[in-house]
Amino acid sequence: MDAFNVMLLGISRKLSEANLNDMKFLCKEKIPRKKMETITSPTELFTKLQELAEMSKDNLTFLIELLQQAHRNDLADEVKGYQCPPSRVETFVDEASNEDPLGQAFDIICESVGKDWKMLMRTLGLTDGTIDQVVYANPYNLREQIRHCLREWRRKKKENAKVSALIQALEKCRMKLVAERISDELNLSHGMS
Repeated sequence: MDAFNVMLLGISRKLSEANLNDMKFLCKEKIPRKKMETITSPTELFTKLQELAEMSKDNLTFLIELLQQAHRNDLADEVKGYQCPPSRVETFVDEASNEDPLGQAFDIICESVGKDWKMLMRTLGLTDGTIDQVVYANPYNLREQIRHCLREWRRKKKENAKVSALIQALEKCRMKLVAERISDELNLSHGMS
C-alpha cells in the first residue's frame, strides 16, 4: 500500500459532511460544476485534485490550505507531518551513546513502555498522523515504532527536548515506574517537574 493514499484515507475518514461541503466550495474555481456535483466523499475530492495536479505526494500545499480554511488545523498538521515523515529524519546524536542522556532515556522507554505508548506520544505532542505514519513504516516492531516517535519528538522540540520533559510526560501518563527508572539510571534527582 502507498503511504500517501493511506494518509489521505485517514484524513478523509475524519472529515464531516460539512467539512467536505466547505472544501468543495473552496475548490469551485478549480473543479467544473458538473464534476463537482458528482463528488460525494473526501476521497473523490482528493482524487479529482490529484487529476488536476493541484496536489501530489510532493506538493501538499493546496491540501494543507484547504484543510486550514475548513477549520481542520488538526488534519492540516497531520498532512504536514506526512511531508516530513519520521522514518526519514536524520538523528544528529547517536542515541546509544553514553554521553547522550536523552538517548539513554529513549532506550529505557523502548524497553519499558508497552501498549499505552501512543498515549505517551500524544502527551509529548505528536499528532495521530505522525504516529500512524510511524506504525505504517514499522508495522511489526513496537520498539522501532516507539523509538521513531521519540526521534520525531526530539526533532520537533529541538533544544526543548529534555529528559525532564520525558519524565513529566511519563508521570502524566501514570507511567511512574518508567520515570523512576530513568531518574535512577541517569542519576537524576526525583521530582524533576
